[in-house]
Amino acid sequence: MKFLHLADLHIGKRVCDFSLLDDQEYILGQILKIADSVKPDAVLIAGDLYDRSVPPGEAVELLDCFLTELCGRKIHVFAISGNHDSPERLDFGSRIMKKSGVTIAGTFRGKPEKAVLTDDFGPVYIYLLPFLKPAEASPFFRPEQVNSYEDAVRAAVGALQLDTGARNVIVAHQFVTACGTEPERCDSETLSVGGTDQVDFSVFDGFDYAALGHLHGPQRIGRPEVRYAGSPLKYSFSETHQQKSVTVVEMREKGSMEISVIPLAPLHDMREIRGPIEELTNQEIASKGKRDDYIHATLTDGHAVAGAADRLRAVYPNLMCIDFSSSAVPAEEHSCTAASGDVEHRTPQDLFEEFYRNQNGHELPENERAELEKAVCTAEKEEGEGQ
Repeated sequence: MKFLHLADLHIGKRVCDFSLLDDQEYILGQILKIADSVKPDAVLIAGDLYDRSVPPGEAVELLDCFLTELCGRKIHVFAISGNHDSPERLDFGSRIMKKSGVTIAGTFRGKPEKAVLTDDFGPVYIYLLPFLKPAEASPFFRPEQVNSYEDAVRAAVGALQLDTGARNVIVAHQFVTACGTEPERCDSETLSVGGTDQVDFSVFDGFDYAALGHLHGPQRIGRPEVRYAGSPLKYSFSETHQQKSVTVVEMREKGSMEISVIPLAPLHDMREIRGPIEELTNQEIASKGKRDDYIHATLTDGHAVAGAADRLRAVYPNLMCIDFSSSAVPAEEHSCTAASGDVEHRTPQDLFEEFYRNQNGHELPENERAELEKAVCTAEKEEGEGQ
């Protein structure tokens, strides 16, 4: 049995107001080519299919195209909701899609959803556990069972009556650690303050492979068979050192498994450059890298540089951010420098998030972003009812 393990697609993602939709279409096309070469029995997508709970129409269309292409290749798809997804929206049409080989578990219903595939060695049981908070698990268990994220996941797994003599795979989207040791993290991941969302890898001891999502760096946790696939693209400049990849899992008889990775090459890489502006805009120096990469530039001139963004963008058209290393530089110079775009065709969320970013120098926190989305949805609903 052969699987492709993906996670954290974040379709519809914007970074410094740059839409990454073209980059995501390109990388999903590359993954389809890998599928044509590897010929997996199934693709496991471990959450965060979208970047926000109310994704833009173009993001929905892109995911639809990707799933349709996999269906056309007779490849099963098993996907779950992540913390960025709306479970109810992912549930829409899921019973119809299941008939075409696409199983999506959006909402937690008391225990992970179960599916089965069979090969020459017998059945492989696949369990789908959407992103789970204690509050979402508590209606199904005794109050004392779910005081933490780890309690919630343990209770959900414990409800399975797992046959440990069979081959078992779980797809999950949680912040998994190894005996308190945190894995590699990056700025684009949303985690709870104080580590309250940590789940120890031992929760998955009964599974031959745990296909994880949530962290963007591909890595093992505790043992090789508990693994984050990582995101297929870089979604923050803290990820510039990461090599994005697709994880390939080949299961043979019980206890025999081979795990490998296939690197992905983006349409535009994301990288950081640093130095005085005269050096960074020197054509010979700039030609050493791809000029159309997404760039975070840090100027070391020690003073404000007039027209710095325009001068840099003339050399690096996809300049995303510009910083100055000197604290003497005015605060307004420390900002994302992406063009604001066509305001009329941007959502209220995008406009507010850009305003917040420019005023505060960092992204809107995830909890406030969720409240913003609720407020906008309520306002749009009230506006519609008033017409």
